[in-house]
Amino acid sequence: MLAMSLLLPLSFLFVLLIGAALWWAIFSGQFDDVQRHGESILDDDDSGQSDSGRPGESGKQPPGGTE
Repeated sequence: MLAMSLLLPLSFLFVLLIGAALWWAIFSGQFDDVQRHGESILDDDDSGQSDSGRPGESGKQPPGGTE
């Protein structure tokens, strides 16, 4: 019986905390535009062109010396 009197208020507190976190997430704009973030990966530029003009090279030297 002691465990029941301890676990019931504790579980009620957890439900209140989860409900408050969900309420904050909804009303702070966390779920406003989830579609755009899902489609943003489709708009990524995968042409392979980099700053140096040659495909696949970033213009940086390798960490061990010169090219």
